[in-house]
Amino acid sequence: MAEKKFYPIEIAGVKRELRLFEIKPGLRIAILNILGDTELVQACASALAKKLKDIDYDIIMTAEAKSIPIAHALAVETKKPYVVLRKAYKPYMGKALEAETLSITTGKAQTLFLDEKDLKLVRNKRVLILDDVISTGSTLQGMHMILEKAKAVVVKEAAILTEGERSQWTNIISLGHLPLFTD
Repeated sequence: MAEKKFYPIEIAGVKRELRLFEIKPGLRIAILNILGDTELVQACASALAKKLKDIDYDIIMTAEAKSIPIAHALAVETKKPYVVLRKAYKPYMGKALEAETLSITTGKAQTLFLDEKDLKLVRNKRVLILDDVISTGSTLQGMHMILEKAKAVVVKEAAILTEGERSQWTNIISLGHLPLFTD
């Protein structure tokens, strides 16, 4: 059995060992999975809130699923509402807005949906886009497309971590950066 490799990191004062995952031959990424990690989520929400204190926004938007805990914790910390873009359409979502994006972890196209009820919350608002890790920017692009359709303004993008070519993410408010791992 092959030995699992890990990448040690400290985020917002919390240390973690991130498992390395091969997304294609010769290329691995460190997986940040905050689901159930309340210590890390709370520390990150507090640290991000401090970095965002001078940004004027009305609402936080994220895409499901792994970034929902940070969106919730940041919403509690900042007393701002949040909405979640879904990756599957449900009939109760009504006339949802949608945009297609490409997932780095699955390598497949996925569609993001903004529930009709949430459209009313974001229309003509100043929006903070939030993600757990920004890798290729594909999810960001999908969120931008939906917000453009909703006539909302993206005022800032934030993430716990960015990944890949650091110079590509200088405009993102984040708590750290992950390298790509090549064999």
